[in-house]
Amino acid sequence: MDIIALATKLLNDNMGLSLDSAQVSAALSGLIGDGQGGIDLAGLASKMGQNGDLGALLGSWLGDGPNRALSADSLTRIFGQADISKFAGQLGVDPATASQGLADALPKIMDQASSGGNLLASLGGADGLMGAAKSLFS
Repeated sequence: MDIIALATKLLNDNMGLSLDSAQVSAALSGLIGDGQGGIDLAGLASKMGQNGDLGALLGSWLGDGPNRALSADSLTRIFGQADISKFAGQLGVDPATASQGLADALPKIMDQASSGGNLLASLGGADGLMGAAKSLFS
């Protein structure tokens, strides 16, 4: 399953909606777009690695163990309230619903995207991930 299809399914399930993939893609592009119509999960991973305790949380999503939960508050710390509000507006929901829906979906999206090492490779492999984690403590 591709990332947009997975995100569409998860967001619909989490928020009780019936969004189409184009709508989800447009909304996600505003938050974590790569500037070319795709989703930049490696950029999100890098941003999380630079944001305090979120690097360890990211490690749980990229590893083989269970995924640690992301709170809606942490999600707002990553993106900012203005971007969350814009994302919510594109989906036709209130910001609190959008934050919680995306907070529930992101660990699963990142976990799925990192299956087989594709996302990890785009971060520069394990060394790149460790470098992002080390930046938390410097």
